[in-house]
Amino acid sequence: MDLQPDNRGDMLVVRAMEPRIDAAVAIQFKDRMRDLLAAAPARVVLDLSQVQFLDSSGLGAVVAVMKHLGPGRRLELAGLTPTVQKVFRLTRMDSVFTIHPEVPDGLRDAV
Repeated sequence: MDLQPDNRGDMLVVRAMEPRIDAAVAIQFKDRMRDLLAAAPARVVLDLSQVQFLDSSGLGAVVAVMKHLGPGRRLELAGLTPTVQKVFRLTRMDSVFTIHPEVPDGLRDAV
């Protein structure tokens, strides 16, 4: 699973470089994210702008990562494509996550 981290002091931006987060890669995604989050700051932004498809396993993996962060740290999402955004809306997970149209503070170019 190709995830590109960019530590920006008080924020870790992780850019998912795969076109799909589905049952085939959900476990790899969770494991790789847990490795990246071991020493992450309180704010983590997951850039999903390259992800064109997310199924229920992928959604479950993103939720598991959020829970792994625990209290005091938060997982925010950015750059959801229309298909991925629809999954979050239909499952009402858009009310659980902070979702940004793009990576905050224009950090996408730096990732």
